Amino acid sequence: MGRLSRNDPAQYDELADQWWEASGGFAALHWLAASRAEHIPPAPGPDAVLVDLACGGGLMAPHVARLGYRHVGVDLGAQGLRVAREHGVLPVRGSVLAVPLADGCADVVVAGEILEHVEDDVGVLAECARLLRPGGTLVVDALAATRIGRFLMVTVAERLPGGPPPGIHDPALFVDRARLLAAADALGLDLRLVGLRPSFREALAWKLGRRDTVRMKPVRSTAVVFAGYGRRREEGGRSGAADPTPVRSGP
Repeated sequence: MGRLSRNDPAQYDELADQWWEASGGFAALHWLAASRAEHIPPAPGPDAVLVDLACGGGLMAPHVARLGYRHVGVDLGAQGLRVAREHGVLPVRGSVLAVPLADGCADVVVAGEILEHVEDDVGVLAECARLLRPGGTLVVDALAATRIGRFLMVTVAERLPGGPPPGIHDPALFVDRARLLAAADALGLDLRLVGLRPSFREALAWKLGRRDTVRMKPVRSTAVVFAGYGRRREEGGRSGAADPTPVRSGP
């Protein structure tokens, strides 16, 4: 098979057997999943819903189960969704730009490692706002549209063990943080950004086979990898029930 173009979704299908390998091509996504979970409150009730956009193979599953949510995973990749289902995720095939779920259905929306894979990152954020009930929690993470971000996450990281698979990112799609924050405010989302990096000591131990995972640590600079933590504002919000019933077909 010839070399795939950058940001080609077919790469995820080719690597589907590696989703749950702690040392495989998606190792860093395990680290990010654990980091996201630290910013999600326990479920407020037995019917609370967490919608996981671009869920892939469902790496958030053990964290979501521990917190007590019904875990709904949305993705275009059929192979990833099959893996996610095996780990207890309710799979929904659809686009993150037109999620086939009802308005206000989610107590939590997670949009991890997806904003830098679409041409309309603000459109994804709009879907997050639509899906969230008033007061609901939003957790995102992405790659910043900076020279240092492109250099470290493409030129350097794609050559490192535990880094992203070669060609998985298109640096032209990396996220403008100021635009993202302005869009969040306009959409009724209170969002703050925090920089992230792996623990260097733990990453070395992982490389030597002495650890299965690596903690992501907050840093002041958001210029490379960043996370966004927020809530949908209460004022003017819709009061839909948390029912993740599909209401339209995704593309």
